[in-house]
Amino acid sequence: MKINAAVVDAPGAEHRIREVELAAPGPGEVLVRILASGVCHTDQVAQEQMIPVPLPAALGHEGAGQVVEVGPGVDDLKPGDGVCLSFAWCGQCPECLSARPFLCQDFNQLNFSGRMRDGSTRLSLDGAPVGVFFGQSSFATHAVVQRRSLVKLAPGVDLRLAAPLGCGIQTGAGAVLNRLRPEFGSSIAVFGCGTVGLSAVMAAALAGCERIVAVGGKQSSLDLALELGATHVVNRHEFDDLANGVKTAGGGLVDYAIDTSGVAQLVRTALASCRTGGSAVVLGVTGELTINVQQELMGESKSLIGIVEGDSVPAVFLPKLIEHQRQGRFPFERLITYYPFEEINAAVADSAAGRTIKAVLTIP
Repeated sequence: MKINAAVVDAPGAEHRIREVELAAPGPGEVLVRILASGVCHTDQVAQEQMIPVPLPAALGHEGAGQVVEVGPGVDDLKPGDGVCLSFAWCGQCPECLSARPFLCQDFNQLNFSGRMRDGSTRLSLDGAPVGVFFGQSSFATHAVVQRRSLVKLAPGVDLRLAAPLGCGIQTGAGAVLNRLRPEFGSSIAVFGCGTVGLSAVMAAALAGCERIVAVGGKQSSLDLALELGATHVVNRHEFDDLANGVKTAGGGLVDYAIDTSGVAQLVRTALASCRTGGSAVVLGVTGELTINVQQELMGESKSLIGIVEGDSVPAVFLPKLIEHQRQGRFPFERLITYYPFEEINAAVADSAAGRTIKAVLTIP
């Protein structure tokens, strides 16, 4: 079928909305009409080829929409059902079979190779293949997705609101709630006040952390962090020693720290902000990092942890976040700014410049 998709043709090139061909869903697959898609930093790093996704490609991996058609073997979804799209996983490796799809042994291949599991792309332009992203390519009017990558939503859930849950929000919230599981009354510092960081702040408040220190460089985002649950904020422009800034914000080093910035030096700062025996988490796409293992890590009995997709099983975790939002305890709607699909390049630019926290494209 003919659909419209935003295609990136070359490294760093803008998205161009093109008419492309989308193959019908095969066994275990579902055709989804995309109604909204979040714009994530991971889309940007793929666009700029920090993650070398084969081009041309249609990006987007935080989609939500309605089921149009199901392929053979799909018996628990029907046309009209609302769904949220998340990362691709094989469903067959030991990690997937142990309910840890975020550790899928084929994760990189399925999400970044530009191909579906069978080696095809599902998308083509003038007969030539167009790369698929995260097994979905949700910067489009329609997508064909493996059933296991879909989260069935309850009737009445706002699909435009649910869209960004599939990656950035579940990454920040899941790092806290699924992996760190902070003790009631513990302390945490979050570096970066974008979607992932503010989701971690909200999750820390939900978990009952007593001291939540948000670290960022934009005062409006720091102010929002305070409204969302942070107890203290540190403006990185006001401190030469950010770890000391965290230490003095409320009293002492913290039990946990999370870096969402992708800046290597801030990962070291997050680690330095932790007390002896504390844990620092890396969530941003980060390059090389040099540390003194004895002085900064082993000698302090600290942990430095990488987490993918918030250690989340989306079908279990995302409905919980939606329910917390409904109850007013996880108000992620405050992060969102909506853009029409045709303004995708403005949404990407505003996200990169920090003019919006979570851009969500609405797709007619």
